[in-house]
Amino acid sequence: MRFTVSAPHDTSALLVLAVDDEPPGLDQLKHCLEASPHVGDVICAVDASEALRILGSDNPHIRARQQRGLPPVDAVFADINMPGLSGMEMSRVFASLNPAPVLVFVTGHANEAVDAFDLGAVDYVLKPARQERIDKAVARVLEKIQAATGQRLPPEPAGGSRDEEVIPVELAGTTKLIPRSSVRWVEAQGDYARLFTTEGSHLVRIPLAQLEDRWSKAGFVRIHRSYLVAIQLITELRMGQGGYQVVIGNDEKVLPVSRRHTRELKDKLVGSSRLG
Repeated sequence: MRFTVSAPHDTSALLVLAVDDEPPGLDQLKHCLEASPHVGDVICAVDASEALRILGSDNPHIRARQQRGLPPVDAVFADINMPGLSGMEMSRVFASLNPAPVLVFVTGHANEAVDAFDLGAVDYVLKPARQERIDKAVARVLEKIQAATGQRLPPEPAGGSRDEEVIPVELAGTTKLIPRSSVRWVEAQGDYARLFTTEGSHLVRIPLAQLEDRWSKAGFVRIHRSYLVAIQLITELRMGQGGYQVVIGNDEKVLPVSRRHTRELKDKLVGSSRLG
Protein backbone atom coordinates (compact mmCIF):
# COMPACT_ATOMS: atom_id res chain seq x y z
CA MET A 1 0.00 0.00 0.00
CA ARG A 2 1.30 3.42 -0.92
CA PHE A 3 0.62 5.82 1.96
CA THR A 4 2.41 9.15 1.88
CA VAL A 5 1.93 12.09 4.20
CA SER A 6 3.86 15.28 3.64
CA ALA A 7 5.31 17.26 6.53
CA PRO A 8 2.70 19.85 7.56
CA HIS A 9 3.71 23.48 7.08
CA ASP A 10 0.61 24.89 8.76
CA THR A 11 -1.27 23.08 11.52
CA SER A 12 -4.49 24.82 10.51
CA ALA A 13 -4.11 23.96 6.79
CA LEU A 14 -6.13 21.44 4.83
CA LEU A 15 -5.72 17.68 4.96
CA VAL A 16 -6.12 16.44 1.37
CA LEU A 17 -6.41 12.97 -0.14
CA ALA A 18 -4.98 12.72 -3.67
CA VAL A 19 -6.06 9.71 -5.77
CA ASP A 20 -4.69 8.75 -9.19
CA ASP A 21 -3.71 5.37 -10.64
CA GLU A 22 -1.01 6.91 -12.86
CA PRO A 23 2.20 7.57 -10.84
CA PRO A 24 3.32 10.61 -12.89
CA GLY A 25 -0.12 12.19 -12.51
CA LEU A 26 -0.23 11.44 -8.79
CA ASP A 27 3.25 12.84 -8.24
CA GLN A 28 2.39 16.04 -10.10
CA LEU A 29 -0.88 16.42 -8.23
CA LYS A 30 0.85 15.86 -4.88
CA HIS A 31 3.57 18.37 -5.76
CA CYS A 32 1.02 21.07 -6.68
CA LEU A 33 -1.08 20.45 -3.59
CA GLU A 34 1.95 20.61 -1.29
CA ALA A 35 2.94 23.91 -2.91
CA SER A 36 -0.41 25.47 -2.04
CA PRO A 37 -0.15 27.71 1.05
CA HIS A 38 -3.53 26.43 2.28
CA VAL A 39 -2.64 22.70 2.17
CA GLY A 40 -0.83 21.01 5.03
CA ASP A 41 -0.90 17.21 4.79
CA VAL A 42 -1.32 15.28 1.54
CA ILE A 43 -2.26 11.60 1.65
CA CYS A 44 -1.76 9.70 -1.61
CA ALA A 45 -3.63 6.64 -2.91
CA VAL A 46 -3.05 4.81 -6.20
CA ASP A 47 -6.69 3.86 -6.73
CA ALA A 48 -10.16 4.31 -5.27
CA SER A 49 -10.08 1.08 -3.28
CA GLU A 50 -6.88 2.14 -1.53
CA ALA A 51 -8.36 5.58 -0.84
CA LEU A 52 -11.31 3.97 0.94
CA ARG A 53 -8.99 1.70 2.92
CA ILE A 54 -6.94 4.72 4.01
CA LEU A 55 -10.00 6.59 5.22
CA GLY A 56 -11.04 3.52 7.18
CA SER A 57 -7.59 2.98 8.68
CA ASP A 58 -6.33 3.89 12.13
CA ASN A 59 -4.35 6.86 10.82
CA PRO A 60 -3.82 9.33 13.71
CA HIS A 61 -4.62 12.35 11.52
CA ILE A 62 -7.94 10.87 10.48
CA ARG A 63 -8.83 9.55 13.94
CA ALA A 64 -8.16 12.93 15.56
CA ARG A 65 -10.35 14.69 13.01
CA GLN A 66 -13.25 12.31 13.48
CA GLN A 67 -13.07 12.80 17.24
CA ARG A 68 -13.57 16.53 16.58
CA GLY A 69 -16.61 15.91 14.36
CA LEU A 70 -14.71 16.68 11.15
CA PRO A 71 -14.69 14.68 7.90
CA PRO A 72 -11.78 12.20 7.64
CA VAL A 73 -10.07 14.60 5.21
CA ASP A 74 -10.98 18.14 4.17
CA ALA A 75 -10.88 17.43 0.46
CA VAL A 76 -10.39 14.65 -2.06
CA PHE A 77 -8.69 15.38 -5.40
CA ALA A 78 -9.45 12.28 -7.46
CA ASP A 79 -8.98 11.06 -11.00
CA ILE A 80 -12.26 10.10 -12.67
CA ASN A 81 -11.05 7.13 -14.74
CA MET A 82 -9.31 4.48 -12.65
CA PRO A 83 -9.29 0.68 -12.93
CA GLY A 84 -11.67 -1.15 -10.64
CA LEU A 85 -13.67 1.29 -8.56
CA SER A 86 -13.93 4.53 -10.55
CA GLY A 87 -13.60 8.02 -9.18
CA MET A 88 -17.30 8.56 -9.78
CA GLU A 89 -18.20 5.47 -7.74
CA MET A 90 -15.76 6.45 -5.02
CA SER A 91 -17.31 9.91 -4.78
CA ARG A 92 -20.71 8.40 -3.99
CA VAL A 93 -19.15 6.65 -0.98
CA PHE A 94 -17.58 9.91 0.18
CA ALA A 95 -20.89 11.74 -0.26
CA SER A 96 -22.55 9.30 2.16
CA LEU A 97 -20.20 10.39 4.97
CA ASN A 98 -21.47 12.91 7.48
CA PRO A 99 -19.71 15.28 7.36
CA ALA A 100 -18.34 14.58 3.89
CA PRO A 101 -15.06 15.83 2.41
CA VAL A 102 -15.12 18.36 -0.42
CA LEU A 103 -14.63 16.73 -3.81
CA VAL A 104 -12.52 17.93 -6.75
CA PHE A 105 -12.18 15.78 -9.87
CA VAL A 106 -8.98 15.53 -11.89
CA THR A 107 -9.46 14.37 -15.47
CA GLY A 108 -7.67 14.17 -18.77
CA HIS A 109 -10.88 14.62 -20.77
CA ALA A 110 -13.04 17.74 -20.60
CA ASN A 111 -16.24 15.88 -21.54
CA GLU A 112 -16.01 13.88 -18.29
CA ALA A 113 -16.19 17.09 -16.29
CA VAL A 114 -19.84 17.58 -17.25
CA ASP A 115 -20.83 14.91 -14.73
CA ALA A 116 -18.60 16.27 -11.96
CA PHE A 117 -21.08 18.84 -10.69
CA ASP A 118 -23.89 16.26 -10.60
CA LEU A 119 -21.86 14.46 -7.93
CA GLY A 120 -21.43 17.55 -5.79
CA ALA A 121 -17.88 18.36 -6.90
CA VAL A 122 -16.90 21.99 -6.36
CA ASP A 123 -14.43 21.97 -9.26
CA TYR A 124 -12.59 19.86 -11.80
CA VAL A 125 -9.01 20.15 -13.00
CA LEU A 126 -7.80 19.09 -16.42
CA LYS A 127 -4.58 17.09 -16.64
CA PRO A 128 -1.74 17.78 -16.51
CA ALA A 129 -2.27 19.57 -13.22
CA ARG A 130 -0.88 23.11 -13.14
CA GLN A 131 -0.05 25.00 -9.97
CA GLU A 132 -2.24 27.99 -10.73
CA ARG A 133 -5.22 25.75 -11.50
CA ILE A 134 -4.74 23.66 -8.35
CA ASP A 135 -4.54 26.86 -6.29
CA LYS A 136 -7.91 27.95 -7.69
CA ALA A 137 -9.45 24.56 -6.90
CA VAL A 138 -8.11 24.77 -3.34
CA ALA A 139 -9.68 28.24 -3.04
CA ARG A 140 -13.05 26.76 -3.99
CA VAL A 141 -12.60 24.01 -1.42
CA LEU A 142 -12.04 26.70 1.20
CA GLU A 143 -15.14 28.56 0.05
CA LYS A 144 -17.18 25.37 0.39
CA ILE A 145 -15.87 24.75 3.89
CA GLN A 146 -16.61 28.33 4.87
CA ALA A 147 -20.18 28.03 3.62
CA ALA A 148 -20.68 24.82 5.60
CA THR A 149 -19.02 25.91 8.85
CA GLY A 150 -19.08 29.69 8.85
CA GLN A 151 -15.33 29.76 9.36
CA ARG A 152 -13.31 32.71 8.18
CA LEU A 153 -11.26 32.00 5.07
CA PRO A 154 -7.50 32.43 5.11
CA PRO A 155 -6.17 34.99 2.61
CA GLU A 156 -6.14 33.93 -1.01
CA PRO A 157 -2.65 33.28 -2.42
CA ALA A 158 -0.98 36.35 -3.87
CA GLY A 159 -1.77 36.82 -7.54
CA GLY A 160 -4.80 34.53 -7.27
CA SER A 161 -7.67 35.16 -9.62
CA ARG A 162 -10.97 33.40 -10.05
CA ASP A 163 -11.64 34.83 -13.52
CA GLU A 164 -10.45 31.67 -15.27
CA GLU A 165 -13.29 29.44 -14.08
CA VAL A 166 -14.89 27.63 -16.97
CA ILE A 167 -18.12 25.66 -17.25
CA PRO A 168 -18.28 22.57 -19.50
CA VAL A 169 -21.25 22.44 -21.87
CA GLU A 170 -22.15 19.79 -24.43
CA LEU A 171 -22.65 20.93 -28.01
CA ALA A 172 -23.44 18.43 -30.76
CA GLY A 173 -21.50 15.63 -29.12
CA THR A 174 -18.51 17.74 -28.14
CA THR A 175 -17.69 19.56 -24.94
CA LYS A 176 -17.01 23.29 -24.98
CA LEU A 177 -15.55 25.16 -22.02
CA ILE A 178 -17.35 28.46 -21.40
CA PRO A 179 -15.36 31.09 -19.43
CA ARG A 180 -17.33 32.63 -16.60
CA SER A 181 -16.13 36.06 -17.75
CA SER A 182 -18.16 35.64 -20.96
CA VAL A 183 -21.44 35.00 -19.08
CA ARG A 184 -23.78 38.01 -19.00
CA TRP A 185 -26.67 36.51 -17.10
CA VAL A 186 -28.01 33.09 -16.07
CA GLU A 187 -31.61 31.90 -16.14
CA ALA A 188 -32.94 29.02 -14.02
CA GLN A 189 -34.64 26.22 -15.93
CA GLY A 190 -35.73 23.69 -13.34
CA ASP A 191 -32.67 21.94 -11.92
CA TYR A 192 -30.65 23.27 -14.84
CA ALA A 193 -29.37 26.72 -15.71
CA ARG A 194 -28.99 28.50 -19.04
CA LEU A 195 -25.89 30.64 -19.47
CA PHE A 196 -26.31 33.65 -21.73
CA THR A 197 -23.06 34.84 -23.29
CA THR A 198 -22.14 37.29 -26.02
CA GLU A 199 -22.25 34.39 -28.50
CA GLY A 200 -25.48 32.66 -27.49
CA SER A 201 -26.85 30.50 -24.69
CA HIS A 202 -25.88 27.15 -23.19
CA LEU A 203 -27.84 24.80 -20.93
CA VAL A 204 -25.82 23.29 -18.08
CA ARG A 205 -26.67 20.73 -15.41
CA ILE A 206 -26.01 23.08 -12.52
CA PRO A 207 -28.77 24.61 -10.34
CA LEU A 208 -28.94 28.41 -10.30
CA ALA A 209 -28.50 28.44 -6.50
CA GLN A 210 -25.19 26.61 -6.82
CA LEU A 211 -23.90 29.12 -9.37
CA GLU A 212 -25.05 31.95 -7.11
CA ASP A 213 -22.98 30.56 -4.23
CA ARG A 214 -19.91 30.02 -6.39
CA TRP A 215 -20.05 33.27 -8.35
CA SER A 216 -21.21 35.79 -5.76
CA LYS A 217 -17.62 36.92 -5.07
CA ALA A 218 -17.02 37.31 -8.79
CA GLY A 219 -19.68 40.01 -9.14
CA PHE A 220 -22.80 37.99 -9.95
CA VAL A 221 -25.95 39.05 -8.12
CA ARG A 222 -29.35 37.38 -7.79
CA ILE A 223 -32.08 39.72 -9.02
CA HIS A 224 -34.96 37.25 -9.21
CA ARG A 225 -35.63 33.62 -8.35
CA SER A 226 -34.96 32.88 -12.03
CA TYR A 227 -32.06 35.23 -12.80
CA LEU A 228 -28.44 35.74 -11.84
CA VAL A 229 -26.70 38.73 -13.46
CA ALA A 230 -23.14 40.04 -13.84
CA ILE A 231 -23.48 43.29 -11.91
CA GLN A 232 -20.81 45.10 -13.94
CA LEU A 233 -23.01 44.74 -17.04
CA ILE A 234 -26.07 46.43 -15.49
CA THR A 235 -26.47 49.84 -17.10
CA GLU A 236 -29.83 50.83 -15.62
CA LEU A 237 -32.26 50.00 -12.83
CA ARG A 238 -35.72 51.30 -13.62
CA MET A 239 -39.36 50.95 -12.67
CA GLY A 240 -41.42 49.01 -15.19
CA GLN A 241 -45.08 48.06 -15.37
CA GLY A 242 -44.67 45.01 -13.15
CA GLY A 243 -41.96 46.36 -10.85
CA TYR A 244 -38.25 47.08 -11.10
CA GLN A 245 -36.19 45.97 -14.08
CA VAL A 246 -32.51 45.98 -14.97
CA VAL A 247 -31.04 46.83 -18.35
CA ILE A 248 -27.99 44.82 -19.35
CA GLY A 249 -25.30 45.83 -21.81
CA ASN A 250 -25.37 47.80 -25.03
CA ASP A 251 -28.15 45.68 -26.49
CA GLU A 252 -30.35 46.80 -23.59
CA LYS A 253 -31.60 43.38 -22.56
CA VAL A 254 -34.29 43.87 -19.89
CA LEU A 255 -34.75 41.44 -16.99
CA PRO A 256 -37.20 41.62 -14.08
CA VAL A 257 -36.13 42.30 -10.49
CA SER A 258 -38.24 40.68 -7.78
CA ARG A 259 -39.36 42.74 -4.79
CA ARG A 260 -37.36 40.64 -2.32
CA HIS A 261 -34.11 41.27 -4.24
CA THR A 262 -34.62 44.98 -4.98
CA ARG A 263 -33.07 46.44 -1.82
CA GLU A 264 -30.00 44.18 -1.94
CA LEU A 265 -29.51 44.97 -5.61
CA LYS A 266 -29.74 48.73 -4.99
CA ASP A 267 -27.20 48.47 -2.18
CA LYS A 268 -24.76 46.53 -4.37
CA LEU A 269 -25.18 48.91 -7.28
CA VAL A 270 -24.53 51.91 -5.07
CA GLY A 271 -21.60 50.14 -3.42
CA SER A 272 -20.06 49.40 -6.80
CA SER A 273 -20.70 53.02 -7.91
CA ARG A 274 -22.96 51.91 -10.71
CA LEU A 275 -25.69 54.29 -9.58
CA GLY A 276 -25.18 57.96 -8.87
